Amino acid sequence: MSSLDAAGAPDAFQTRRVVGFLFMVVGMFMAILDIQIVSSSITKIQAGLSASSDEISWVQTSYLIAEVVMIPMSGWLSRLMSTRYLYVASATGFTIMSFFCATATSIDQMIVYRALQGFLGGAMIPTVFASAYGNVFPPERRSSISVMIGLVATLAPTIGPTLGGYLTDAFSWHWLFLINIVPGAVVIVAVWLLVDLDEPNWSLFDDFDGWGALLMAVFLGSLEYVLEEGPRNDWFNDDTIWWLGVVCFMSGSFFFARVLTDENPIVDLRAYMNRNFALGSVLSIFLGVALYGLTYLYPLFLAQVRHLSALQIGEIMAVTGICQFVSAPIAGILTQKVDIRYLIGYGFGMLALSNYLTLGITWEWDYGEFLLPQAIRGLGLMFCIVPINALALGTLPQSQLKNASGLYNLMRNLGGAIGLAIINTVLVHRLDFHKSRLREAVEAGRPVIDQTVTGLGQMIGGTLGSSGDLAAIKELYGLMTREATVMAFADCFFVLAICFAAMLLTLPMVDRPQVPGGSGGGH
Repeated sequence: MSSLDAAGAPDAFQTRRVVGFLFMVVGMFMAILDIQIVSSSITKIQAGLSASSDEISWVQTSYLIAEVVMIPMSGWLSRLMSTRYLYVASATGFTIMSFFCATATSIDQMIVYRALQGFLGGAMIPTVFASAYGNVFPPERRSSISVMIGLVATLAPTIGPTLGGYLTDAFSWHWLFLINIVPGAVVIVAVWLLVDLDEPNWSLFDDFDGWGALLMAVFLGSLEYVLEEGPRNDWFNDDTIWWLGVVCFMSGSFFFARVLTDENPIVDLRAYMNRNFALGSVLSIFLGVALYGLTYLYPLFLAQVRHLSALQIGEIMAVTGICQFVSAPIAGILTQKVDIRYLIGYGFGMLALSNYLTLGITWEWDYGEFLLPQAIRGLGLMFCIVPINALALGTLPQSQLKNASGLYNLMRNLGGAIGLAIINTVLVHRLDFHKSRLREAVEAGRPVIDQTVTGLGQMIGGTLGSSGDLAAIKELYGLMTREATVMAFADCFFVLAICFAAMLLTLPMVDRPQVPGGSGGGH
């Protein structure tokens, strides 16, 4: 049934579709939340499974690699199975694997279950996007529903660390996964009963491009691994990273050659011939950096430098969520009335300004100092999310929406991975740089340094009943490391400010969409 048919359908039928769609959004929220809710309690999972620091990182990496492989395949699977069958299958797999993750007794089991959870649940997010722009809502109503989707998808990463910390402290890490069971079951039943948007086309399986799917899986999987593990393994100085970089390049070359020449490719790249979709995808990459990079960077500083608890960090991060709520309806209304290029420019300008305001960060920064940067970031995010998705998906023909939605969500996920890789790389290298510079400044023999060490030694010695010289040197080294860490964080904020400001240069190339559209969020 076309979108025009849906718009003219009886009220009861249309209401049924809308309610079913809202349950799909709930499932999308669960899938997005699952990454951040686990990341905040990864050390508790490590202790519970007796895993090493190298092994526990795979709890996140396996999920992300598997999910990023499934997302671009969701378009083809949705046309093959229909929206209802694919979504129900995806939500069922996600829910079942959530239960198995909670029952894992070894790190090997957890890695396998997490990979299956990411792969099976990876189709939920792009399916929601395609449905919102397809035959659930007529064009004139998409802007209003897009605000709700955008809030759901951006708030999930924001509240994830706080919710994860609370569940782990109040109960145990198992509840990070058990919390998905009841909502997942409700979503599965509701979508099965209420969603009826299209029919399966099982004949597509006759032309299934198995080699294309395999090449895509190897390409995206190796790319995600390199981005995730590269910063902590010194990139291509590590043999595994180097060889997987080669595998990524080779498989990617063969994959693109195949999809550009095959009559029925597993992923159709023709949507990139639409300039706005191509530019929207580029902007979505940097939107992923903003969503996941900053959601990672702020809590990391507050935990490492300020030593705050997950609940205290959540209270500070809540400022961004509140400002998103305030700006969301304004962004939705203006998307239909104002040239979206101005709105996107405003959004990325606010993100750049937010990072610029943190360049003077010190180790003492707390709620009050982060209030304005956090508020500006929240006000800017919704003016990126709503217009960018309208730009990318708002003018595509319906026949391309399912495939384009998968590609578009893939770009945002890769943007998040790229952002984390950049942040971790800058932190590691700039921390070493600042420590070496500070070490030169605190060499023994300088009067001010000798006086400082003597003063610290007397204070500590007076307390402990010893000279305290060694303790004073350790204390001085700790202060030096702390200041170097803060300066490395400032460098990260500077790099991100430049990245967001650079996005303003793409706006003159954008054609203003003539069809009202909406937004989604990020994972």
